Amino acid sequence: MQSLPHQYNVSAVGKSDNSLVVSINNLDDLTVAPPAQFGGPGDQWSPEDLFMSSISSCFILSFRAIARASKLEWTSIECHSEGTLDRVEGKTKFTKVVTTAKLVIAEHEDAENAESLLHKADKSCLVANSLSTEMILECVVSK
Repeated sequence: MQSLPHQYNVSAVGKSDNSLVVSINNLDDLTVAPPAQFGGPGDQWSPEDLFMSSISSCFILSFRAIARASKLEWTSIECHSEGTLDRVEGKTKFTKVVTTAKLVIAEHEDAENAESLLHKADKSCLVANSLSTEMILECVVSK
């Protein structure tokens, strides 16, 4: 890992025809639109979708690093994050995020240890740590 602080740069360009493109160096551009709940088409990534995907993907990447360091043998992890968007004190914001992590571990691994590592990943996730919303983690560990 490079020493901190790190800098991340994203550009967004919107036009009057309702198009919006987000770009990052060395990656394909991403077309973004409002979600259906805000009158958007519902067939493109929205800022809300990107926000929620940041939580799930950061959780999995954090878990992967922790599991590797702990030498946990696992097969797969599925992470679903559900965010509640509401209006609080005149501001629209995510008030709660429930993340359900389903982890499949090797037959010889200890399920309690694996769940402990999932919670450690939850505490290590830099995206979740950057939020002020209520965060809940639900774990399902199977062999």
